[in-house]
Amino acid sequence: MLVFRSLLFNLVFYINLVLFLVLGFWFMFTPRSWSMAALKTWARASLWWMKLITGTTMQVRGQQHIPQAGGLLAGKHQSAWDIFALLPLLADPALVLKRELTFIPVFGWFCLKFRMISVDRSAGPSALKKMIADARQAITTGRQVLIFPEGTRRPPGAEPDYKPGAAALYMQLGVPCTPFALNSGLYWPRRRFIRRPGTIIVEFLPPIEAGLARKVFSSRLQEAIEDSTRRLVAEGQAD
Repeated sequence: MLVFRSLLFNLVFYINLVLFLVLGFWFMFTPRSWSMAALKTWARASLWWMKLITGTTMQVRGQQHIPQAGGLLAGKHQSAWDIFALLPLLADPALVLKRELTFIPVFGWFCLKFRMISVDRSAGPSALKKMIADARQAITTGRQVLIFPEGTRRPPGAEPDYKPGAAALYMQLGVPCTPFALNSGLYWPRRRFIRRPGTIIVEFLPPIEAGLARKVFSSRLQEAIEDSTRRLVAEGQAD
């Protein structure tokens, strides 16, 4: 049944995505706020289908720590689930993502429409400068910048591999940073089609105040995310 439910959900998930991209193409020409509302509706629908078909639900902890406007969030990335499931929790998210995604027909155009922050990882220091400039623009318009500090999905239990992007944003934006942890990799493993039943937990942690030295911030950020992630993974494995 696990294999059947997983196959069925994957089929429904991608059909739902294609329908949004094709039937919702006219959102390319509406105000961005309308387009973002449509994106969140699609994300909620995907979560609903996942609950219905695979029995996988979502629990959010520490929601009071989410910045309401002009904030920075940095957290764990274990699964493709993270990309869409976190969006409805934020008022106006600006997700930092790799530039290659914007080259995908229709999907990439929507990323540009949503004004997500794309990073050309092959461009070296200039990519970092552009990311900071785009994030600063997002912050000044009251958006919430969301970055995965490790830059890619990491399976539960993997050694931390934090890149300099989150620290660079923290130093340049001058705003507090809200860490978050999750255990989505237990239920939507990367590079596998299996979708396991259970409760995916996302935990937003108390914000790290602005103005700290880079090394102090980096150490506190990694410690907060990793400690919480280990706890959530252990909780999920014991469920």
